Amino acid sequence: MKPEAQLAELKRGVVDLHVEAELLERLNAGKPLKIKAGFDPTRPDLHLGHTLLLNKMRQIQRLGHDVVFIVGDFTAQIGDPSGRSSTRPVPTRDEILDGARTYAEQAFKILDKDRTQIVYNGEWLGKMAFDDVIRLAGKYTLARMMERDDFKRRWAEHQSISLHELLYPLAQAYDSVVLECDVELGGTDQLFNLLVGREIMREMGQRPQIVMTTPILEGINARSENGKIVGAKMSKSLDNYIG
Repeated sequence: MKPEAQLAELKRGVVDLHVEAELLERLNAGKPLKIKAGFDPTRPDLHLGHTLLLNKMRQIQRLGHDVVFIVGDFTAQIGDPSGRSSTRPVPTRDEILDGARTYAEQAFKILDKDRTQIVYNGEWLGKMAFDDVIRLAGKYTLARMMERDDFKRRWAEHQSISLHELLYPLAQAYDSVVLECDVELGGTDQLFNLLVGREIMREMGQRPQIVMTTPILEGINARSENGKIVGAKMSKSLDNYIG
């Protein structure tokens, strides 16, 4: 398939694409792209909302590209603050490991094993010394971190923001530095984190990743008010998901 036709296919069902011209340039190079997405095992089941990402990953594989499925066994210990109105409860290490054990098996119900690499981000994040964390934190500013909508909203409402939550986007960005993928996929609520990854890669002298987001599903407790859907996204930690 020609690069322009591949680009049109890749854009189907995508909400955000940063930057389209860069994606076309890499497709024109004629080499298989490496595209990653991360999943934190805060519960044993991947849920219905994850299938949007997994189906996009499978579509990417059908176009001849490779995917990296990141099991966030380390980042699950921090807790992604995306879309949260309060600090996310942190599962125990045993709960995380229990969840991680089944993820690959579930993912391969959709993904092609031959074009999928399964990795655990504890393999590199767990080996970082404190001075490594300080150097990474020095690549980004608090002012930029506070630009994200959920942090701004919590700050305005005098809700606490824990320091470890500020580190989550940097930990996810470091996944990008280690893996040096061409594209990172995530839900629309992940856009800020994905763009931080793009910036940190540039700061580290790497070619920045392209960012693509897919829609998120509302949780099973969502409701309609005045013609609008009100409620939190489908989430394992909120226990409002369909497995």
